[in-house]
Amino acid sequence: MAIIDIYSKRKKAAELSDQAEIYQYTSLPIQFRRQVIYIWEDAIGTYGSKNIYADIKFKGRPVEPHVNWIWQSIYKSLAKELGLPESSTPNEECMTFFLDPNTHTDNLLDVIELTCLHIERGVPKLPEREITGFGISQKPTDAINELNHRFREHGIGYQYDNGQIIRVDSYFIHAEAVIPALTLISDEGFIGAEQEFRSAHKYYRNQEYEASIVEALKAFESTMKTICDKFSWAYDKTATASKLIEIILKREELVPSYLQNHFSGLRQVLEAGVPTVRNKEAGHGQGTEIRGVPEYLASYILHLTASNIVFLVEAYKAKCRERE
Repeated sequence: MAIIDIYSKRKKAAELSDQAEIYQYTSLPIQFRRQVIYIWEDAIGTYGSKNIYADIKFKGRPVEPHVNWIWQSIYKSLAKELGLPESSTPNEECMTFFLDPNTHTDNLLDVIELTCLHIERGVPKLPEREITGFGISQKPTDAINELNHRFREHGIGYQYDNGQIIRVDSYFIHAEAVIPALTLISDEGFIGAEQEFRSAHKYYRNQEYEASIVEALKAFESTMKTICDKFSWAYDKTATASKLIEIILKREELVPSYLQNHFSGLRQVLEAGVPTVRNKEAGHGQGTEIRGVPEYLASYILHLTASNIVFLVEAYKAKCRERE
């Protein structure tokens, strides 16, 4: 279903045009929730006993539509994790829970993540008979795109990306650094770095900021180790970030020396950025004091890590082209 640019939305956009981009993370407005439910109806279909398999029997019983299985799987996962009661109408229970003003925002995001996972992975496997019979009118990619548009439209600081709800503190930085970083390491086969970077985001969303910083550094180090592996550059498997930077920038000249001279502070930025903050704030014992990593620091590290990963992978790609 196409998103319509109606008058009230244009007026609201005009009123906000001179303001800084601001996202909130504490609530999902009822209008947004209803729009999400419309996406579910268009992209998954409605649970029910529609007799579209009346002509097919399995061991003498009517065949259960796959759409019903999807809704059963969604609600069963939700009920099991959150301790909700069983239900014979899982899609209605999901909607009731989703529209309940007392449902915590984190749990609302749980529902969105679960439904999006099934839209991405389950709906494409539906038989054509069900797509037609249940009135499924929206392709999975279009549904995810609309959901992310609705997040931005309502100024909600979250996005769904490749299986996870990700918090977006600055949409510009997210779009210019985080998404390119995830795309690059996914496309170029940096699977370890990708998993660790996504893990860092998951910890960040759960307000486990120290763990988020630890995973960010792992992703940064994994990126450099993968580059070394791809070029067969020797390195100690236990090498720290600073040692890896020394190898790929100075010894192996991932970036040509004349560019390193031009960006004289590059190595210092890389060395003094993610690794140093991580070493001081995370990964060591707390002693007698309970240490708290502030949210803004974890956010900074995530974005700095993303920018560094983009730089390194782009440099790797350029080096590959030189060798062709």
